[in-house]
Amino acid sequence: MLDESLLDAPDDLARADRRGLLRGAADAGARVRTAARHAAEAGLGDLRPDGRPRAVLIAGPGTAATGVADLLGALAGASAPVIRLHPTGVAHAAGALRWTLPGWAGPVDLLLIATTDGTEPGLAVLSEQAYRRGCTVVAVAPERSPLSEAVDGAHGLLVPMAKAPYQEYDESAAAGPGALWALLTPLLVLLDRVGLVTAAPHTLQLVADRLDRTAERCGPAIATYSNPAKTLAAELADSLPLIWSEGAAAGPAGRRFAATLAELAGRPALAADLPEALPAHGVLLSGDFAAGADPDDFFRDRVEEPQALRARIVLLRDRPAGGLTAAPAARELALSHDTAISELAPEEGTELEQLAELLAVTDFATAYLALASGGHS
Repeated sequence: MLDESLLDAPDDLARADRRGLLRGAADAGARVRTAARHAAEAGLGDLRPDGRPRAVLIAGPGTAATGVADLLGALAGASAPVIRLHPTGVAHAAGALRWTLPGWAGPVDLLLIATTDGTEPGLAVLSEQAYRRGCTVVAVAPERSPLSEAVDGAHGLLVPMAKAPYQEYDESAAAGPGALWALLTPLLVLLDRVGLVTAAPHTLQLVADRLDRTAERCGPAIATYSNPAKTLAAELADSLPLIWSEGAAAGPAGRRFAATLAELAGRPALAADLPEALPAHGVLLSGDFAAGADPDDFFRDRVEEPQALRARIVLLRDRPAGGLTAAPAARELALSHDTAISELAPEEGTELEQLAELLAVTDFATAYLALASGGHS
């Protein structure tokens, strides 16, 4: 059950937010600026690469590293393949995870390591393996972590991960927005220098400004009726979100939204890109999760029995209205099945700015849903 009264009680939200989810979302812009400064101090902005890498390999644990790889892959497009190295192991613990380079990796490839921990022996072994193969290694990790020594031994470059501006180390929720931007920003600077993405210092400043403006619109003090993140959180109460995305950057944003809803709010969600989402999820709109699936629902005891999940479409778009789009077909399918639909589209700007706005609104919505649902804060 969602306690909607909590959404408009800023003091109560602050007390409930023991993991700092709202604070992390609000400080995302500051984290981008700090991470960009760390990248500059590490010398990323002064690199003079000989050419583009053949492939970019990314390794790291958890939702943050997965999101970084997904986002960089979308932003790089056809410039070069961006491949995430999936970990193996008997448990998701720093000492148990292992990563392996593909057999073809060599001197013309770039290995990126992204971690909020830095104690993973598997990442140290990976950096040594990359050194033997001749791969260039760049890592973003906490300063003075064991990984920093391994990267230095592999003649790689380590950028210290930007800490939160309000405390020494805050990654108790490594799926939160602070971790994402702390890891993503220096790698954007690097890939801008090698010509795979467009993320000049001015562009990153625009991204930080967009994150700040979105935080002002979505902050705890803004009432639900004019707060897009609180509105979305309230709409997703007792629902199974079907997150349908359209546009290159919206896909990773939708997949991250689904991942953080599960990890931080304890809510199941499914993500797919349009137009493939229509056949992939269409059967859910007429099955057990349909709006009118239970004919006896009207007579249900609403105190004793839990609310059944009903599908709700969340349409994320990173492109302005107009042009070739599957959005009308998505709306028509929802309407034909009496399924509610929520829509998010960013204001115009650079691709990175639009992506940042989608990430910020959905990060705030995840935090509000986690806090107002109780038990996951």
